Amino acid sequence: MLVKNLSDCPEFVAGDGTLLRELLHPDKQDVELRYSLAHAIVPVGQVSIAHSLKTSEVYYILSGIGEMHIDDEVQRVKAGDAIYIPPNARQFIRNVGEEAIVFICIVDPAWRQEDETVYES
Repeated sequence: MLVKNLSDCPEFVAGDGTLLRELLHPDKQDVELRYSLAHAIVPVGQVSIAHSLKTSEVYYILSGIGEMHIDDEVQRVKAGDAIYIPPNARQFIRNVGEEAIVFICIVDPAWRQEDETVYES
């Protein structure tokens, strides 16, 4: 049985500028998964860097309020919202609330650096 606790996962700054902790990734644990699972934070007043993935992604918002930008669409998001991000979509999330936005990221197939493009601001 594999159980990963968030506190045991090192925090790092991801390519898009979010504070990230990888919980499950098939290249890093002996698990038969197609997807990767990570925990992300965007602090108050911050915005992630615009980026795109060759793969699909889902954000599930745990806390906070933000503006989700996917290509030319913008929508306010909050705790309890699940957001589907299609492959190759330019995306970023802006924290517009008074607390950190905390969310889960599911990337399918699993995230790989070579599948991500980070855009200059």
